[in-house]
Amino acid sequence: MTVRSAGILLFRWNPEAHLEVWIAHMGGPFWARKDEHAWSIPKGEYPEDEDALTAARREFAEEMGTPAPPADYFELGAFRQPSGKVITAFAAGWDFQPESIVSNTFPLEWPRGSGIINRYPEIDDARWFSESEARTKLVKGQLPILDALVQRLRDGIQH
Repeated sequence: MTVRSAGILLFRWNPEAHLEVWIAHMGGPFWARKDEHAWSIPKGEYPEDEDALTAARREFAEEMGTPAPPADYFELGAFRQPSGKVITAFAAGWDFQPESIVSNTFPLEWPRGSGIINRYPEIDDARWFSESEARTKLVKGQLPILDALVQRLRDGIQH
């Protein structure tokens, strides 16, 4: 059975008319000291009977600690990750400026085999990056999501 995930890639144009995207640094001890290819679009798994955009908005709120903006979202497509998971990604133009990031948490035994279970935030940071910076930050499996956004914006298609 394929694991399905849905997420949102917000974008904006900075004053120099350069594309910026909102991405999040993955939390927990595995990602703590990593920066390059350790960021993700806000996303999460959802059941087959749930609408993908509804799931993406819910997951965004859980990971950011604030609701997804009331924007006009458009689907970028479904993207198979190296793990086999399929991410359905949506995008919208919005100048998202939360006061803080307060992510939900997950339990994890760390160090492995220690018997010590702590809770870690799914996301420990999120912010705007230029398109070129995002290419070095995003996990490699999500680069096609950024490519799809860039292509849609070049084509002038946002719906």
